[in-house]
Amino acid sequence: MQLTRSIAMTASWAVAVGAFVGLAFETSGTARQAQPTAAAQTPAPGARGGGRGPAPTDTLGTGPWDLGTGRGRVHVEVVTKGLDHPWGIAFLPDGGLLVTERPGRLRVVRNGVLDPAPIGPLPEMLATGLGGLLDVALHPRFAENRLIYLAYSKPGAGQGNATTAVFRARWDGGATLSDGRDILVADAYHGGPGTGPGSGDGSLGPASGSYGSRLAFDANGFLFVTLGDRNIPPKAQEPASHIGKILRLRDDGTVPPDNPFVGRAGYKPEIYTLGHRNPLGLAFNPVTNDLWSTEQGPQGGDELNLIQAGKNYGWPRVSLGRNYDGTRVGEGFTAAGYEEPVVYWVPAIAISGLTFYNGDKFPQFKGHAFVGGMRNNTGQHLQRVQFNAQGLPTGRELMLQELRQRMREVKQGPDGFLYVLTDETFGAVLRVEPPR
Repeated sequence: MQLTRSIAMTASWAVAVGAFVGLAFETSGTARQAQPTAAAQTPAPGARGGGRGPAPTDTLGTGPWDLGTGRGRVHVEVVTKGLDHPWGIAFLPDGGLLVTERPGRLRVVRNGVLDPAPIGPLPEMLATGLGGLLDVALHPRFAENRLIYLAYSKPGAGQGNATTAVFRARWDGGATLSDGRDILVADAYHGGPGTGPGSGDGSLGPASGSYGSRLAFDANGFLFVTLGDRNIPPKAQEPASHIGKILRLRDDGTVPPDNPFVGRAGYKPEIYTLGHRNPLGLAFNPVTNDLWSTEQGPQGGDELNLIQAGKNYGWPRVSLGRNYDGTRVGEGFTAAGYEEPVVYWVPAIAISGLTFYNGDKFPQFKGHAFVGGMRNNTGQHLQRVQFNAQGLPTGRELMLQELRQRMREVKQGPDGFLYVLTDETFGAVLRVEPPR
């Protein structure tokens, strides 16, 4: 049975399972979108922003570690440290890694050694709050054309005004990018004087949050881009804005003619889905080719969603979380016409990256999803979401929580191991291997 059909037939059951398992992790307190510490805001050259705060400390240690028990026991190695809030990772054909740092640097790691020289030039970006340099992806034919893609927060004309953009450039493996240009500048500008809570613009938080933005290519070479709601929730339901949407583009940024809203009056033609709060994980299941996304909720209601063309995922009209004052979001937990998550978390874990495992190093994990968590107490771990042979969620397992690190991204590498980025000022790339 196809996974998509299975999920559609059992949506209510899946949500019930999510609620049951989610309650097993419930603790006191409220969940808010995870914000960085002031010490993290050290922009790279060419990046606006900055800040001061207490001197940060390295809380990870040097490793390696053997963690967990039973089927979930793993060995964890530090691939490299010395990264400031690493955000995105891409695997190179020669075995190296490209890693983004949110303050505005693109780095390369070869044989476990972090090259001290950042790669550039990069476009100017607004590296404040949760903005800066975000995800990185390789073109599906990277070995031939050497094209890389970078998502970032692009400053506008006004102070603090920014949007999400995607930059494409050619990289020959050295320290220099060439032929760089924006292939997407989203219609999602927000921020600056006269914006924010109390301004009357619908903002519920700082404009420096909820940018998204994950990148993923499908098997046909189309690029998917997630955009957050920038803390102005009503915009996620406005079809004339890119805010709170997942977009689908050709590799040059143009619009595919079969996008679901092409030719529909009042809709941006790039939109693939709408009604998203802050999708921070995006991945294709390599077996079914279905697209999935993780999305941060408000007080509770973090989500794992099956992404289908033209669907509305409800924010801010419905949510399985609650507003920060305890009231229901919009129309409540669910309503006709809106997609329900396949799995959700109450309370929130500040959900982040996403990958589906299909390697040979962990045969017991095949078909399972891995997500990152960043929230103190309920997050700061890697979590395995188990699916059965019918594609239905059946349970969860917390992993790496002993490290007490914010887990920003998780991806399966070409070698079959799992790679995790820690969202810390002293950030690291971790490799998760079978136990020794």
